[in-house]
Amino acid sequence: MELVIALFCLIAVVALAFAGYGVAVYNGLVTGRNGYRNAFAQIDVQLTRRHDLVPNLVEVAKGYLKHERETLESVIAARGGAVDAQAAATGRPGDPAAMRQLAGAENVLTQRLGRLFALAEAYPDLKANQNMMQLTEELTSTENRVAFARQAYNDAVTAYNNKRERFPGSVVASMFSFGPAAPFEAEDPQQRQAPRVTF
Repeated sequence: MELVIALFCLIAVVALAFAGYGVAVYNGLVTGRNGYRNAFAQIDVQLTRRHDLVPNLVEVAKGYLKHERETLESVIAARGGAVDAQAAATGRPGDPAAMRQLAGAENVLTQRLGRLFALAEAYPDLKANQNMMQLTEELTSTENRVAFARQAYNDAVTAYNNKRERFPGSVVASMFSFGPAAPFEAEDPQQRQAPRVTF
């Protein structure tokens, strides 16, 4: 009888140890998921700032670039696409489709802003405009913040995905539907750097 009680106690201790370890792994996955979601929130703040600067840039340039209406409209359209993609990604941070859509929209916006700045180079009065100089400086600063926030987010995604894919995390992740998180990657190699703004 004592042997049965001892065996029962041993089984109970082992079961509790496994359960405790499972809880620790689960909590680690939750912490990782919350970490990359928080990191995405920092990207969201910087992208909002970037998107808010674009209409001001277009408004300042509009007076000087009267014959370049198509370029200005394409920047505004790209900004609209980027805002929509940001809203979708904010609702589903880490979702692979949302992150691809966001990266694509931000790439288009970066390209259109690059065209605007290249065009502005041909207009000395616009280059010398104090508002334009201030806005381009703010945009450059924001681009740097986006890059840092993207790096922090991608680091958090990598840490989470590592916890999720390693054993025993993979077992716990599949039991509780912890899906993979996608990094925020630039589609275009040129987007890996902030757009060059010179005045």
